[in-house]
Amino acid sequence: QVQLVESGGGSVQAGGSLRLSCTFYGVAYSYYCMAWFRQAPGKEREGVAASISDGSPTYADSVKGRFTISRDNVKNTLYLQMNSLKPEDTAMYFCAADSGGVLGSGGVCKTLGRGYWGQGTQVTVSS
Repeated sequence: QVQLVESGGGSVQAGGSLRLSCTFYGVAYSYYCMAWFRQAPGKEREGVAASISDGSPTYADSVKGRFTISRDNVKNTLYLQMNSLKPEDTAMYFCAADSGGVLGSGGVCKTLGRGYWGQGTQVTVSS
């Protein structure tokens, strides 16, 4: 059974840092496009950062220079290092995987294959 499990969310003050993790169970995910999304209350879901194994990641403009996506293909784990957090970063963060393995711009994967989603982890940034 394929499953994505996120962890690492929490509450932090503005300017602080958090690292999110997403472990992919069930298949070897090295060829998947992996991404982080977020959704704040009352807002649409937005792409944050996306990664493939053999290319440079892409980021949403709102997080460039502050967030870093990385992946460990041995551990089947995706990370999101979030620095200089702002109150507007407050949201539920989800990891996602697409078997098509193609990166899109602005922190998303192109939805060309089979997709999987995690259950989400809450990030709250206070001012």
